Amino acid sequence: MASELPNLTVSAPESEAVRPSNFIRDIIIQDIQDGKNGGRVHTRFPPEPNGYLHIGHAKSICLNFGLAKEFAGKCNLRFDDTNPSKEETEYVDSIIEDVRWLGFDWEDRMFYASDYFGQLYKWAVQLIEQGQAYVCDLTAEQIRESRGTTTEPGKESPFRNRTVKENLELFERMRAGEFPDGARTLRTKIDMASPNFNMRDPILYRILHAEHHRTGNAWCIYPMYDFAHGESDSIEGITHSICTLEFEDHRPLYDWYVENLGIHHPQQIEFDRLNLTNTMLSKRKLLQLVQQGCVSGWDDPRMPTLSGLRRRGYSPEAIRQFCGTIGLSKTNGVIEYALLEHCLREDLNKRAARVMAVLDPLKVVIDNYPADLVEEMEAENNPADPAMGNRKVPFSKVLYIERDDFREDPPKQFFRLSPGREVRLRYGYLVTCTSVVKDEAGEIVEVHCTYDPATRGGNTPDGRKVKSTIHWVSAAHALDFEARLYESLFVASAEDDLELNPKSLEVRPTAKIEPSVQGVKSGGYYQFERVGYFCVDKDATAEKPVFNRTVGLRDSFAKVMKGSAPAVK
Repeated sequence: MASELPNLTVSAPESEAVRPSNFIRDIIIQDIQDGKNGGRVHTRFPPEPNGYLHIGHAKSICLNFGLAKEFAGKCNLRFDDTNPSKEETEYVDSIIEDVRWLGFDWEDRMFYASDYFGQLYKWAVQLIEQGQAYVCDLTAEQIRESRGTTTEPGKESPFRNRTVKENLELFERMRAGEFPDGARTLRTKIDMASPNFNMRDPILYRILHAEHHRTGNAWCIYPMYDFAHGESDSIEGITHSICTLEFEDHRPLYDWYVENLGIHHPQQIEFDRLNLTNTMLSKRKLLQLVQQGCVSGWDDPRMPTLSGLRRRGYSPEAIRQFCGTIGLSKTNGVIEYALLEHCLREDLNKRAARVMAVLDPLKVVIDNYPADLVEEMEAENNPADPAMGNRKVPFSKVLYIERDDFREDPPKQFFRLSPGREVRLRYGYLVTCTSVVKDEAGEIVEVHCTYDPATRGGNTPDGRKVKSTIHWVSAAHALDFEARLYESLFVASAEDDLELNPKSLEVRPTAKIEPSVQGVKSGGYYQFERVGYFCVDKDATAEKPVFNRTVGLRDSFAKVMKGSAPAVK
């Protein structure tokens, strides 16, 4: 098979000297220089369609597709769909959408392990004929018990020495559906005394009477991942099979299969999986959250899934930047979630349109402002990108400000609005609080101010100093919207205890926003000035927009990242 692979010569990139390197990239460069695989670079991203992709998968996606692009090679998208009891078409569709959203293209190379079921079966028969596989009648529990320990070898199955003829007959009967689930397995005959448990006669095929999302009921036996994975890589001509570190102990088995079958031998290389603080990256446990109703679905903005991050307002550029920044290692570690948020802020700062929105409105009446006057104030859409231009923001006698921006009895370091204090209204005027109105419960419901007509645009012709600038919206022109404020789904790293954060979502149903966002559609990026980055949620309607808070403005990682080399995108 190796002789049938295309001979594509690939040169190392001209910009190699300025690119940040990693050990996998170094291996590929050396392989190209040595002429290995004819200079080809062919990778793959092989998700199992048993759940939605999460941020951990993004690291593998960016790595596999990124290396293929850098070295003018190819990257396949392949679904390792060998377990029909857990796999669904919904998951396949979501994975396709997520990989495309991240900005990667597999062209015409989308495959499924189920495409190869016929060939995999033939290779299993070949191993039987070579005396390297046998049908075993032990139960799953008995197999586990016979595996031995780290200090004791395993015990050979009493069915290990069946004849080739008997094994071929039983395997065909397994294929024909004559036996119930779990009654028999096909095992590889390797070494029950191997220090590597994966080599102690691993299971090749198990019986599973379940309808497959693509092949229906055509099969009732399915290959194990360790067998299907390497052989699928071989069929597709993969040169570098890049996996996370938990597969390092599986590499000898990966090599054993392709070597004993005499087929094209890809090179498996392992790297560290992505672990984030206060984040759970287990599809099984994330599925539990969905099934138990702890979240609204796989795309709940609190979920670390790519669909959840997309709905929350994360950009694909920010995620690619993050994956390039964290680099690769041969040792698993934990990355601060704040670094992901830093990369997000860096990106959104350049692309997000600025608007003014008030999440907890407090009415402000400017007593000396004409009741019938409405002015249009000039406001920047994005100071980081002058090409985005300006917008007009209506200003009138009655405004809304954030309730937190006013204190009747302010503490010492409070410089925002309070009785007798002057503040600047962003893009508007300087105003001074003169009085307040309270309801029967004693809560302030209205603040009265006067304004200085000479300070339009927030200017101070006389040079007087004002310590605070606050945002606002015109009461007569503001749009009502619902603000959803998201925090971490977990109060701490919760891989084991799944301790949910009861404050992971706060809803502000009476928020107000300037009219420039009228008619916005889901997915847009916005910075609510002084508040944070937001995006329009898919639940939004024309009658009532819904905005999700993507991330706050405060960047605890900015100083750490300042001066660091730019990451590979």
